[in-house]
Amino acid sequence: MANDIALLTGSIIAIFYQVHIYFWRDLPSFATPTPWFLEYKFLAICLSYLLTSISLTKTTFSPKNKKVFTSKELKMTVKKVALVTGGTGGIGSAICRSLHDEGYDVIAGYYGGGKHERAKQWQQEQGKEGYDFALAYGDISNYESCEECISGILKEFGHIDILINNAGITRDCTLKRMSASQWGEVISTNLTSIFNTTRLVVNSMLENGFGRIINISSVNAQKGQFGQVNYSAAKAGIHGFTKALAQEVAGKNITVNTVSPGYIATSMIMEVEEVIREKIKQGIPVGRFGTPEEIGRLVSFLAHEDSGFMTGADFSANGGQHMS
Repeated sequence: MANDIALLTGSIIAIFYQVHIYFWRDLPSFATPTPWFLEYKFLAICLSYLLTSISLTKTTFSPKNKKVFTSKELKMTVKKVALVTGGTGGIGSAICRSLHDEGYDVIAGYYGGGKHERAKQWQQEQGKEGYDFALAYGDISNYESCEECISGILKEFGHIDILINNAGITRDCTLKRMSASQWGEVISTNLTSIFNTTRLVVNSMLENGFGRIINISSVNAQKGQFGQVNYSAAKAGIHGFTKALAQEVAGKNITVNTVSPGYIATSMIMEVEEVIREKIKQGIPVGRFGTPEEIGRLVSFLAHEDSGFMTGADFSANGGQHMS
């Protein structure tokens, strides 16, 4: 639209100038020669038209209501993009669906040792239910792999406005038997990965003046858990990361929060023997496991642009199992 206006304005200027030459220069019997000061006045008018057309190209018209948006206002109307690491898992899927329901473009990150076919199958299954998700492959515990993954997302989508650090693993074992690799794998995947992804998107969020970073922690980060020294340490580290970063970016309309789920009825939990499940359930005051959808709704709430006053906080969703 703006380019068409510029072209039309330029054409009008050219026509005016040709008419000016024809009547005032080529037919002296019809009109006297143009005084020099009128010549410059006409050129000034042409220049004014040209500058006006250039300024119009810097605005965009909404065909729906003909409202003119400045470039800054236009940036705020662009559809927001959300990246969910571990997006094809139980909680990750629910988060992706909840964000999609809010109107975001959602990218599900996955790794799983390179099981691409399983991720594509998940994508197709979600599509049958009306959810259009993009996939992004990368080892988030490795900075270079993570950088390649996010660069591909930025190339295709242009920006990442919402980052959900959800991916995680367990390598349960008591400390006296824990190997260095069991410790390192959990720390790298559950904690170092959050540095990797967040470091690679935070600068663009600062430039755009908007961002939502939500880190998925655990109730076991708050209370500890037998056989999970590595997991509890990594998930507790997320809280410190969140609080420190929240202070660094608060002035740029970027919030950083954690969500700490308790026992959620994912396939992993439901595959545990029923006797053990019932014993776990007895320790939850509400008398049931949480649902992935409940975590998804909480994440969507924190991701909303109207949730800008909540930052540096931890939101527990554990059915009263641990209260702090």
